[in-house]
Amino acid sequence: MKHITAIATAITLLATVTTAETVGKVGVDWVGNDIVIEAVHDPKVQGVTCHLAYFDRSIIDRLSNGNWFEDPSNSSIACRQTGPIVIGDIDRSKDGENVFQERQSIILKSIRIKRIFDEANNTLIYLAHANELTQGSAKMSISTVPLYTPGAEAAAQD
Repeated sequence: MKHITAIATAITLLATVTTAETVGKVGVDWVGNDIVIEAVHDPKVQGVTCHLAYFDRSIIDRLSNGNWFEDPSNSSIACRQTGPIVIGDIDRSKDGENVFQERQSIILKSIRIKRIFDEANNTLIYLAHANELTQGSAKMSISTVPLYTPGAEAAAQD
């Protein structure tokens, strides 16, 4: 029964995780290493777009340095309101929920974006981090989206 529950949880997670659209690619050296920039739309919060930047190793770099099957864990994230914000049925726990996941190696590493709702400050927090099965990773980046409309308090008082 535990296996069925684990499989159902994995399917649910995959169903809610969104895909990314590559919007930029910057060459950083002569061997073909790139920084890739992807736009990620939160599947449960309309009007929020995150831009994730990460390093993509070239074939030449992989051959010369060994370690063929993985990219570095470094990433950066910036999230902004890109339209009217409409919040769907989101996880409001302190653990939050995964919004996006992309492999950085064949088995052991992926980059993830997790959304956490800071209800006390009316803010959505987006955390980009590597998930590594072997050692974990301290490499992370954070971005926040406030859920208020400037001037709304003054209009409400009138």
